[in-house]
Amino acid sequence: MREPGFWHGPSSLKSHLLRPLGALYGAIAAKRLQRKGLDAGIPVLCVGNYHVGGAGKTPTVLALAKLLRELGEVPVVLSRGYGGKLRGPVKVDPARHAATDVGDEPLMLAATLPVVVARRRGDGVPLARSLGASVILMDDGFQSPVVAKDASLIVIDGDRGLGNGRVFPAGPLRAPLRPQIARTDALVIVGNGTAADAVATEIAASGKPVLRAHLKPDESIVAKLRGKRVLAFAGIGDPARFFATLKASGIEMVGSRAFADHHAFSKAEIEGLIAEAGRDALTLVTTEKDLARLRSGGALPDWAKAIMLFAVTLEFDDAAALRKFVTDRLFEARARKE
Repeated sequence: MREPGFWHGPSSLKSHLLRPLGALYGAIAAKRLQRKGLDAGIPVLCVGNYHVGGAGKTPTVLALAKLLRELGEVPVVLSRGYGGKLRGPVKVDPARHAATDVGDEPLMLAATLPVVVARRRGDGVPLARSLGASVILMDDGFQSPVVAKDASLIVIDGDRGLGNGRVFPAGPLRAPLRPQIARTDALVIVGNGTAADAVATEIAASGKPVLRAHLKPDESIVAKLRGKRVLAFAGIGDPARFFATLKASGIEMVGSRAFADHHAFSKAEIEGLIAEAGRDALTLVTTEKDLARLRSGGALPDWAKAIMLFAVTLEFDDAAALRKFVTDRLFEARARKE
């Protein structure tokens, strides 16, 4: 889905006309938030956002998984598998599954940790536990009431914020903001922008942590790209952030091509991009999530091997604060479940 421009611009007639539909959608979503979910029997940490589109959830899941492992935990990701055809529950196998089976984000995550895909998330809990999970990491699903969460970390991009602040389809919000904030346990702001400051002030005033984080490119990849002229492409929630990260890393980006989030690239599209890059002696670069959609059987097809990966990780400004939040929530969750 490509986000309409009026979601992130000044008040528009389109947004105004869609407000009644947004009010209806929001009322239903707010009511769903109040439902009691399934107790997984082990701690459940959810990484979500208030709005449709990308904000940095997947890098946050990976950062949390790394921390949990450092704490001696066994995290297993639970995902709905958006964009995949398998209903599950199924453990994602990068050597056997493609993005069309399980979704691009689960396939990307499964390269480094166990991932369970289940269209109805509650059905995936027993499989996650059978894999030895001591903690379930929910990738998205903040607005879903199916599985009870012991902590919800909400990710917002500091530059994009919440757009026009209206509920879908009048704006990008998945539910009215107030009930979503009430169920937020920690806020993660990615980048230095100030677009999320109003929400951050409200979260902090309620005594909940506001954590700042930044995307850090892989230095070895940056070194390989320096001195090269680059054509970048991305089909993610916020391609502009990817392009900005490339430029901020000192890489000469000559051109860029943005596609809708989860875009299913055809062989002809990729060959067209490769040909375009070749005509101008450019290096073709994309994101880890985009490359995941091109893989089959764990490998890239020959026609896509000319593409270079630009990988990033999420680093928290105050790692100690994140560690304290996670350990406190795990302790509280286990105390409740005894």
